[in-house]
Amino acid sequence: MLVAAAVLPHPPVLVPELASGAAPELEPLRLSCRAAVDALWAVGPDVVYVVGTDTTPHATSLAPWGGAGADVRIDVPEPLPLSLLVGGWLTSGRIRSFVAVDDDLDPDECAQLGAELAESADRVALAVMGDGAARHSEKAPGYLDERAAPFDATVAAALATGDVQTLLAIDPDDARAMLAAGRAPWQVLAGAAVGQDRPTVTGSEFLTPYGVGYHLVTWAWQEFA
Repeated sequence: MLVAAAVLPHPPVLVPELASGAAPELEPLRLSCRAAVDALWAVGPDVVYVVGTDTTPHATSLAPWGGAGADVRIDVPEPLPLSLLVGGWLTSGRIRSFVAVDDDLDPDECAQLGAELAESADRVALAVMGDGAARHSEKAPGYLDERAAPFDATVAAALATGDVQTLLAIDPDDARAMLAAGRAPWQVLAGAAVGQDRPTVTGSEFLTPYGVGYHLVTWAWQEFA
């Protein structure tokens, strides 16, 4: 049964060694992510799954994204994609399992995976790694696209209210057009929560530094506290 979840961004610049001069300005976001992770373990889960989109390359350090001078090694059991490496960094020192989600999975397949994760133990928590649209400004990785703002506004509203049906309704092609890496993991979360009451939502934030949408929110079900 899903008892808690945290949706977190996974830009490599969250890691100070890779952020260079941007490290201080990202410290509030970094602290919010740490607080969300702490909230997952505070509910006493039997298992915590870190869920992220499966991309290449796979590695056990952040060197592919920061160069040899920022070879930050992560305590992970095998080479993993960027989303899970950042998730591993945020959850460092804790017992957790990693789930890489193929972006080719459709919403129903993501939901089924989420349901399987939720049924795997009596008390399941999810750390869901997922950036929003990467097209919020002219300096964004995908340049400016006027569709990015309404896309992420819909996601942010769904996350802020625990609206799993809206998350499941996100069109994969729309998400890919917006370069939104979080679509599949968000839908895994939604599938894990289907059939439960809406969660208590805390710490809901949405930021667009560097033209990329960063969603941050924590869900918990008080009946399982």
